Amino acid sequence: MSVGLTITRTIAAPPERVFAAWTRPEDFSVWFGGNAVDVPTESVLMDVRVDGRWTAVMHVPDGSEIYWHGRYTEVDPPRRLAFTMDDDPASDTLEPVVVTFAPAAGGTEMRLTQPRDDLTNEQLAQTLLGYNSFFDTMEILLAGRD
Repeated sequence: MSVGLTITRTIAAPPERVFAAWTRPEDFSVWFGGNAVDVPTESVLMDVRVDGRWTAVMHVPDGSEIYWHGRYTEVDPPRRLAFTMDDDPASDTLEPVVVTFAPAAGGTEMRLTQPRDDLTNEQLAQTLLGYNSFFDTMEILLAGRD
């Protein structure tokens, strides 16, 4: 895997709950996109098993929509989740995004590693900002929940 970026966060919730935030449409639709975009729960479809597919639609502030899709390549609750992720309906990314979940002081250490694929340095920087915004929203969603 050509590593593009790695983000590590400690989330104040147990690994099972943080893993669920990635695999339950009602949670994923809240944090995916952060506060800047709307992801309707009904647009999120998740068949959380190896080779299962997922989709989500982002409604961005300029009025456009981004159609995300991919497939799960590893599902090991609550330790590891790997999935492909693409916003081009005509393509299928091969290298997965990998998220690991480990018990840590104060909750769960969540580590996301995303391949570089064909992203420019500027796109990688924007992706990093985006994920950090998403994870800020996830922290609020999971605060005080078990």
